[in-house]
Amino acid sequence: MAVKHVAIQLDGNRRYAKKQGLNPMEGHRLGAVKAKKLVEEWAPELGIKELTLYSFSMQNFGRSKVEINFLFRLFVDVFTKEATNLTNKDIKVKFIGRLHLFPKRIQNLAREVMEKTKNNLKLTVNFAFGYGSREEIIDGIKKLAHDIKQGKLHPDKIDENLFSSYLYLNSDPEIVIRTGGAMRTSNFLLWQSNYSEWFFLQKTWPEFEKEDLMAVLQEFQQRERRF
Repeated sequence: MAVKHVAIQLDGNRRYAKKQGLNPMEGHRLGAVKAKKLVEEWAPELGIKELTLYSFSMQNFGRSKVEINFLFRLFVDVFTKEATNLTNKDIKVKFIGRLHLFPKRIQNLAREVMEKTKNNLKLTVNFAFGYGSREEIIDGIKKLAHDIKQGKLHPDKIDENLFSSYLYLNSDPEIVIRTGGAMRTSNFLLWQSNYSEWFFLQKTWPEFEKEDLMAVLQEFQQRERRF
């Protein structure tokens, strides 16, 4: 039973840094290094075709200005350096969420990366950025209502498949992983994960290794999936 789509909540960066006696912000940098390994090495090696990574939630906008500015600088640094590398490795990048809430520099860089990688086929990586699942559903309802109002769609045509096409992400992961020890979904892929297999790991994201991903894939093969 091949796994095509894995979603991960990259949780525990700050806690890991504190445990190591580091500045909490350094945890985010270490988390970015680990995400690079996942995207460019582990996922392609294990035959995964799609990743969705919870990178910046709507709730993260409520964090301190110092932390938010650090995360924005880290984003610019990582994607400025990695855009060409992602293309060379045949990796497509998408950003899903309310991208318009970010500074123009972030928006423009995100669009540049999406444009530069749009024809790549080996792996698709969806960065959930300015993302919240309830917000996603609300935005999907608004777009749906607009099309009904414009006469482009009759309400009788609405079903699950059609509504999915109005969401940021029209793809359901077989597996959702949350690192960091918390046992909650935290507004992540509520629609898409209705039949996903969830895995809650005690390890924080910077501690996550290829062997942990392989163990999850192996356990997934043992689970009896019921729809």
